[in-house]
Amino acid sequence: MLLSVLLLLLMVSWTEAAYTGTVFTHTAKDVQGSSFTFVRRIKLSFSSCAEGDSYLGSTNKIDESSGEWCLKEHTWKFTDQNLDYRCEWWTPPTWVNNSNGVSTFKFRIIYELKKRSDINRPNSSPQTGIIPLIRVPSNCQRDINLLTFDPDGDNVQCRYGSNPSDYECYICTAPSVLSVSSACSLSFSPTSSSNEGSYAVQLMMEDFPRWSITLTRSDGSTYSWSPSNFMTQISVQFVFKVDPAAPSCTAGEYLPRFLPPTPEHGAQFFIDLNETIEISIRAEATQSVITGIQFSGPFNMVKSSSGSGYFTLRWTPSFGQNNDDESHPVCFAVQATASSSVYQSELRCVIVTVSNIPFIVTPSPPPKTSVTPTTVALPLTTTSPPPKTSHVKVVKLKIKTSMSLKDKQDELEKAIQDQLITGGLPADIKVHLLSFGIANKTAAP
Repeated sequence: MLLSVLLLLLMVSWTEAAYTGTVFTHTAKDVQGSSFTFVRRIKLSFSSCAEGDSYLGSTNKIDESSGEWCLKEHTWKFTDQNLDYRCEWWTPPTWVNNSNGVSTFKFRIIYELKKRSDINRPNSSPQTGIIPLIRVPSNCQRDINLLTFDPDGDNVQCRYGSNPSDYECYICTAPSVLSVSSACSLSFSPTSSSNEGSYAVQLMMEDFPRWSITLTRSDGSTYSWSPSNFMTQISVQFVFKVDPAAPSCTAGEYLPRFLPPTPEHGAQFFIDLNETIEISIRAEATQSVITGIQFSGPFNMVKSSSGSGYFTLRWTPSFGQNNDDESHPVCFAVQATASSSVYQSELRCVIVTVSNIPFIVTPSPPPKTSVTPTTVALPLTTTSPPPKTSHVKVVKLKIKTSMSLKDKQDELEKAIQDQLITGGLPADIKVHLLSFGIANKTAAP
């Protein structure tokens, strides 16, 4: 709690701040003896980069839109022996001016760090991302599908913050022009010009186990946890701006439209430490001029352009930046202008997972026998039989192939199946690719 108090003192020292949003997440590592490690990341945005430094001290810049917002990240890594429940909150002073009357802001994180029986370590929060300013013309329909990736395989839900006494928000007025579903989809419908302007969006994202589990504290005491109880609550806050009406709402005219090879929303990429991932993004707009790309991702990700509408996001994770065995959201939108009007594409987000043998833990349901639930990760190059178990749910593979993952999915699944059978798994094993993404990778110098 000392760290929280220190941050609060830093925050209240800046009285002219114009806050534009935050996302606060944490990732738990494996338990080693009586201790465990977890990493917390806060992405915080203000109208200028100097304000972020005043609140969080040592921060790393991610991206900025000059005169509108500057997104920065601060990371804490802890080794702890206290497997228990925690709640932290922050109350800096002032939101950027907005139409729903939200002034002073609050954001918080609640996380349950007792050891889970299904994954044998503490819970990790959902991983999501957002750029600080989402904009849409007042006459255009727009759906914003937030990234809802959970490293533990939990069910993720969203709602507006509504309880000031629980530090979910200070003034909890939701934007009248934007609805949110429990599946974390935000919907905007065409509205009158009188509703144009900026709105403060204050969401709570929660993860729920998919079945009843047992939680164990450091002292050995246990607690039953049902699927109706959340494991983590994180604040997801940003600015939603309703711009003047556009001459056309057709994507690809004034509003930029994504083209291949831009990855689909929710695509997953797997890389090793010290490898470089290059995410290629292409967009077009026939009636406006594309001016740039805005993104939220790891702080040392670099954006570049090779011509109008051609962009690359490039990142090389290193061990010293606490990137190993973690999943990192990357969200982006392309912006264009025509005359004095600004137009933004849809928001897309992907997940980049960093690990030597990358896999996402899928929690196993309680076994009907006494067999211990197990998740196995196997590289395609294995020559020794994998451990046999009657309770394998998901195998995550790092695949290096010249096949087209989209056009040759059936052939690729058959090749993986044959390899696993050769490695010692039963001949009736079934293989299905749940998701995949395509990226160029190069070895770091």
